[in-house]
Amino acid sequence: MHNNELTGQRFFLVTLLNVLITVAEFLGGALSGSLSLVSDAFHNLGDSFSVVLSYWTHRISSKPQTEHNTFGFRRSQILSAFLNSIFLVVVSIILLVGAIKKLFHPEHINGNLMLIVAIIGTIANLISALMLNAGSKHNLNIRATYLHLLSDTLSSMGIIAGGILIDLYNWVIVDPIVTLLVAFYIIYETIPIIKKTIAILMQGAPTNIDYADVQKDLLNINGITNVHHVHVWMIDENTVVFSAHINMKNMMISDAEKFYHPIYELLHKKYGITHVTVQVEVERGIKQDLFYDTGKDIK
Repeated sequence: MHNNELTGQRFFLVTLLNVLITVAEFLGGALSGSLSLVSDAFHNLGDSFSVVLSYWTHRISSKPQTEHNTFGFRRSQILSAFLNSIFLVVVSIILLVGAIKKLFHPEHINGNLMLIVAIIGTIANLISALMLNAGSKHNLNIRATYLHLLSDTLSSMGIIAGGILIDLYNWVIVDPIVTLLVAFYIIYETIPIIKKTIAILMQGAPTNIDYADVQKDLLNINGITNVHHVHVWMIDENTVVFSAHINMKNMMISDAEKFYHPIYELLHKKYGITHVTVQVEVERGIKQDLFYDTGKDIK
């Protein structure tokens, strides 16, 4: 998934499949009277938007840094994941409202037609999800799009079950129940992505790093006497930036530079920090805490 050409081909095929599914489900839902098919069609329409946005930001994120964007464009994928996730939640809430209404006012549904369209949708959604599965493991942007497709696959499978029950027993209430279950599942899977993307956009620090251990490990390097004014934040879910003021014994700058590589190696190998900036000092700030804190936001 790191190859742009291959990624582009996959995204294009996934987009094409979703457009075809959307048209089929809109027509099938209108003709059969199935809310779950229509809701799935809206979801697939959102998938098409999600895939296009995901691919676009994936390409942007690979651009080199510039004088105006000195950290590059990797956060474009985080914005895409955030927008896709918010869209999913909004769509799910709309589906919940529609399903609740239909629970109290069930309508006749053509279960046979609903079943045929759902089977086609399931196959196409499963193929789309498999295409993006590999890239979803280490990329929030692709994961948000992957969840779109996976939730559609589960939705279509639920619609298949509903279509069978309606066709055999005329249980039309199954249609809104399936819609409710899918909507709740989508919200359940999407909330963690929203939390993670907000944390990154707010320049939050990774929660899996023990900063007391970081301080202890740095102080174990012979010559370092104190660590303060530490700032840690994420550019994306795979890029962690670390900056700190480090007090050292009085020495020449050329001697102090010899400490930079051991510091980077320690932070990179043990804590997964990918970008390190260190300001070396002798006495300045030696009594200050690990984290910068004046009781107000940094200025």
